[in-house]
Amino acid sequence: MRIAVDLNVLLDVAQNRVPHYQSSEEVLRRARRGEYEAVISGHAVTTLFYVIAKFAGVSTANQTVDNLLSDFSIIGPDKAIFLRARSLAMSDFEDAVVASVAEAARCDYVVTRNMTDFARSPVPATTPSDFLAVLAAAGPPPPATP
Repeated sequence: MRIAVDLNVLLDVAQNRVPHYQSSEEVLRRARRGEYEAVISGHAVTTLFYVIAKFAGVSTANQTVDNLLSDFSIIGPDKAIFLRARSLAMSDFEDAVVASVAEAARCDYVVTRNMTDFARSPVPATTPSDFLAVLAAAGPPPPATP
């Protein structure tokens, strides 16, 4: 399974946003463990760096970006993705870019807390807690093969 992670989920964890932190952190932790692949749009990495540097310092921002680069797939939006985003009937352009990245990466879900803006996404959107419920219903992941 492959998911696209929206910036608000990353910010939940980076900024310890209660009450959203726990489910968002669990989604990211399970991706790091390899239960599924998580894709992040390249523009989210730069935005996250900016926000963290401003509020927690450049050192923390650098460490966060290094962790993202080692643990997740990063898809850089290119002209085709931006054009696709512009063609979507979505009210928020940044969310349309995330949806287009998810579509291009053949993701099964966009994990976001902004369900309203993803109502017309070509890839189904789900909240972190609802995504964790989907995983629980599916049962444990198969064992890794050597």
